[in-house]
Parts: sequence; C-alpha cells; structure tokens
Amino acid sequence: MNKERYLEQVYGGLLGKCAGVRLGAPVEPTIWTYDLIRKTYGDITGYIKNYKNFAADDDVNGPLFFIRALLDNDIVTEKEIGRTWLNYTREGIGFYWWGGYGVSTEHTAYLNLKSGMEAPESGSIKVNGSTVAEQIGGQIFIDSWGWVFPDNPTEAARYAEMAASVSHDGNGIYGGIFIAVCVSLAFSDKDVQNIVEEALKWIPADSEYVRVITSVRDFYRENPDDWTKCRDYLEQNFGYDRYPGVCHMIPNAGVCALSLYYGKGDFARTIEIATMCGWDTDCNAGNVGAIIGVMNGPEGIPVHYRTPMNDFHAASSISGSLNIIDLPTAAKELAILGLEQLKETVPEEWKKGTFSDDIYFDFSLPGSTSGIRTSSEYLAPIGPGEEYFREGCVSILLDRLVRGNAARLFYKPYYRREDFDDERYSPTFTPLVYSGQTLRIRGEAVRLSGQRIAVAPYVRDSLDKEIYSDSYIFPPSGEEFEFNWTIPDVPFAIDEVGLLVTNFDSEKFLGNLFIKEMEVSGSKSFSVQFKEEKREFRGLSRCSCVGGAWDLEFEGLHVLTQDHFYLCSGPYYQRDCVATTRLIPQNGESHMVMVRSGGAETGYFFGLSGQNKVALYKRDHDLVKLAEAVFSWETGTEYNLSLEARENSLVCCVDGEELISFVDENPLRYGMAGTAMLEGGRTLFFDLTCREL
Repeated sequence: MNKERYLEQVYGGLLGKCAGVRLGAPVEPTIWTYDLIRKTYGDITGYIKNYKNFAADDDVNGPLFFIRALLDNDIVTEKEIGRTWLNYTREGIGFYWWGGYGVSTEHTAYLNLKSGMEAPESGSIKVNGSTVAEQIGGQIFIDSWGWVFPDNPTEAARYAEMAASVSHDGNGIYGGIFIAVCVSLAFSDKDVQNIVEEALKWIPADSEYVRVITSVRDFYRENPDDWTKCRDYLEQNFGYDRYPGVCHMIPNAGVCALSLYYGKGDFARTIEIATMCGWDTDCNAGNVGAIIGVMNGPEGIPVHYRTPMNDFHAASSISGSLNIIDLPTAAKELAILGLEQLKETVPEEWKKGTFSDDIYFDFSLPGSTSGIRTSSEYLAPIGPGEEYFREGCVSILLDRLVRGNAARLFYKPYYRREDFDDERYSPTFTPLVYSGQTLRIRGEAVRLSGQRIAVAPYVRDSLDKEIYSDSYIFPPSGEEFEFNWTIPDVPFAIDEVGLLVTNFDSEKFLGNLFIKEMEVSGSKSFSVQFKEEKREFRGLSRCSCVGGAWDLEFEGLHVLTQDHFYLCSGPYYQRDCVATTRLIPQNGESHMVMVRSGGAETGYFFGLSGQNKVALYKRDHDLVKLAEAVFSWETGTEYNLSLEARENSLVCCVDGEELISFVDENPLRYGMAGTAMLEGGRTLFFDLTCREL
C-alpha cells in the first residue's frame, strides 16, 4: 500500500463529503423541490450560498463520530457501535434530526438504545416497522467505513452492515453497504460504472435497492447525455409518492446512482447533479462526493469548492472540543484507524496532533490550509496553481502593506454563536487553546518590494476581542523564522491564535508569507465561572449540557432534573487532572463533579450522594458505585467538591478534606471534566475548574 496516497485519498473523500453537504444543504427539503431548485438556480456550478462558517450537519456528524467505535473498543460489533451513538450524542439536541419516535429513524433508534435495547434490534423492522427502518440514514452516515477499509469491500460491507443496523434494516442497510463498498473500491478503481457494478454484488439481487440502481444504469445506457430525462424517469417510477415516510432510501439511492453515472467521474458535476435533482440534496451530494473525492483525490476537487470550506467543519457532538474539526487532522485520524485495521505501521509523522488535545498543522496534504484565516485583504491567501503558491505551506500574499497597517493571520480554536449564520444542528464549542500553553509557529517571509515586514505571535480573547502578543521581529527575506511563545493569561477564552503582521516603514511592502508549521502544546488548565457564561446553541458558551432544565441565575447555573444532568467542558483527551466545583445542593441526593468523561456514557463522578454520604461512581456504559463514605451534608449549604484522577488512582475531597481514595484496576483512559447529577433533584453550580497534573 502507498500510505501517503491512501492518506491523500481519505482527505479527498472527506473534502468531497463536506463539499457535497455544503452545496446541497441550502436546498434540502421540504420547501425546496426539484422544480423550484431548477427555476431558482438553473444550472448549478458552485456553492449557492455563502456562509460565515458552515454550521454542523448530521451528514458529517455520523461518519466522524460513529467510526470512533474503532477507537473506543478492542472489538467492534453492532452493540459497540450502538453504544457509540449514545456516548457522543446530546439527547434531543443537534447531531441528527430529532423528529419524534416512529417518525425520525435516528430518534427512534436512539430511544430504543437508551431504553436498554441493543443493536441490531434497535433498528430492526421487527421493532420499528419497514417505513422507519428503510429511511435514508442507513447510507448517509456510512462513508467512513469505506475510508478505513480501502480497497477491501468485504470488510467495508461487513462493518457498514453492522453500523447501519443500529438504526436501519432491509433496504436501509443495503444502502449503507452499497455506499461503503463504493467508497472502498474508489481507492483503486477509477471507473465509476465499474465501481457501481461491483458494489451491487454485495447486496441481494432481488432487493428494491438493486432494482432502482440497475434501472438508472439501464436508462443511462440508453440516454447517456441528459440527466434531466433520468430524473423525470425516477420521479415517475421511484418517486417519493411510492415510498412511505419522510425521506425514504430508494428515491435518494436513485439520485446517487444518477449523479454517479451522469457525473462521469467529474467531482464538481457529480455533486452538482445530485443537488439539482432535489429530494435529500445534502445527503445525496455528500455521499457521491465522498466516493468521487476518494477516486480523484484532493487535487480533483476544484478550488472554488475547496476555498470556502478552508479545511474547517463544525460538528455537534457532546464534546465541544471534538466539534472544531480540522479536515487534514480528521483525515489523518481516519487513515490511522484504517492502517490499524490492516495491522500496518502508522507513520510517525501522522501521529502528531491526532487523537490529542494538542494542535499541530504541517500543511503536508495537497492544498491544505487547516483553517488558517486572514483578517484583511492585505493578506491574501494564495491557492494551488497561482504563481507564488508553495506546496506544504500556507501561502499568503502581503499586498502593499502601508505603514501602520496591521493584519492578523490566525487559526480559530473556539467559536461563538456570532460566528455562524444559522443554528442547523446546534454545535457546542469548548476552547482548544489555553493560557500557559506554548505556541510554536515556523515560517518564512519573502520581500518582493519595500523594506521589511514585522511579525509577532498573538492570541485574542473571545469576550472583549483584546489582543495579547509577544514582541515583533523583522525576519530577513528568504530566511526561516520560528516563535516559541508561552501564551499569557486571557480572561475568558482564546478564539484566535496566530501572527500579527504589520509594516513599520514608510515604503509599501509587497511580498509573501509562508507558514510551514503551527503548533499549540502543553498542559491545559481552565476555569469556568457560570455567572460569566451565555446561552448558546442550546448549551453554554464553553460547556455542553445534557438533560434536565437549567438556567443562568443566582450567580451560577441553576439545574432542575427528574433523572440526570451532565455538563462537559475542557479538553477531551485529558488524563491526569483534578476537577473542582463549588455548589449548593437544593433538593435531591446527587450533586457531583466529574472527570475523564468520554461522553454521555463514560466518566468518574464524585459528590454528595444519599443522606449524609458521599460516593464515587464510574460509568462505563453501566453505572457502578466504586466507594462511599460518611459525610454529614445539608441542602442550602455551599460545598467545594474535588476529584483527582492520576493514572488509576482517584482521590475525592469535600472542602479540602480527603474522604475517599480508590484505585481502579481498569481505569478510564481520558475525558472531559464537568458537573453532574445522577438522580432527580435541584442544584446550584457556581463554577468548574480543572487543572492538568
């Protein structure tokens, strides 16, 4: 296997998925119809809507989070993938469509899983009926199983069947198998018709799914030049009116086949046709984009589809830090999982910054930018094919910077509601960069005319937009420079990290700036004062909330729940740390601090639990009490709880007094910090602080 090309093709598939979703999202049903799309936009040849940032979408959430079953488990079956659903989802918020039990297939499967039912029963026709089980979700969340099993349709099909069966059955599973196999085959086969024909062999020949694909194939062979005729044929023979439910698999499978055939291997035309066909536009364009993106690689995706994405996609899992997705890093993580399935050695250079809280960008993938932005037109990004573009760098034109002009070149490690045009699937964000960490930037400035340019590392506070920087340097033209800067204290949260660029001389400066590496590393400690938080995306500014009813009042976070409440914040991969919270129990018998939470299904919890007791719990899908101690506590009284996790040792304190010490022989590896209530009650939380040890 050519590992470098494999990584590039995974990157191409991920770019293709995101580009297709972004193109199709503005015209997805139910308002937009095939005729209305055609009358409004005509022949689509590029994005039809500009976004500040494209908000989270279920079509990308599923592939990037359900695949984590491979990371979180030694052995993966339907059961583990189902648990992955529960772990990374905020119940009722974002991630996918919460359309109601028996209406939304994903909502139905989630509630089945939550009730204790395991996959594949959770998605079966026996339990849910064929209408629910054969909606489109079985294929739209499945691309990543093809990415991690390159040119291995047997395993791609096997895992896709397991993954799709969590929520789907029948044709709902066949669609998942078909798409995953197409993606897998696209790593080596460059003929779309061959790919489709081979993928059909992996699903029952007498299925409705095969019937729609082969019908489109036969129509294409007779009418290879006009896709609109095929779309009319689909409407007449496989339209929505023939299949029950909100968004059935079969009509949209027909669109996927149509766009693959008539796109003829051209990435842009394939996703454009899928969008112009209507029905579930973002799903269909995303699926075919994932296939053709792998087949052609990143170089086959036109610049006008890549540039607006800028290698960034938002997600809406329970973890705010995992929701800020750098596509090159995500591609490396997927490729690492793929090599691990093959028992192949992972190149060392892939590992840095992957499955980690550190940020590392080397811009080694073709045309990658890792979301680097500029604040001014004086700093103009240079794309592939342009004269001063350098592969392996972020290339910037410094365009006649006059004295006193200052601009910023930066990465956004944190987002707020103001950064998006719409809510879509309710992302929630936790900062990725913290005070005390080290920012390293390696680059080069090249003078074309003028005297010299000045650069300095900086960060910006999200709340008041104040900039904190180091001293400027004047890098000699053509010589490499490097910063290693300790990030100073910032009051709220860092939402920009990068370089300040300015001209202190009288002559205009024209030149180029090349960023070769950017890294933020070091321990992460944070503190959230709830009185400073804002409601955003059905969560808080820096925290993700699950369960209960809550509000920001009484100088804190006031929570009321019938059964449970979780609040998660901070780094996802944090191991050894001590988390503290200050709270007042107001009713009920469960008021907790939490560490090493991998999501809704994992974590350690310590706090007031039962009358005159404190307890330490572990959730690894099942909740187990590890230890308890006598402690006289009262409602209405303030307490300071702390939970320290160091390797497999857990130390629990109230108001500085150690009450429980426990050694877990099978410890949870890492996770977020937070607060929690494991039973019904009412609590006033004032803060959450976590210090890495």
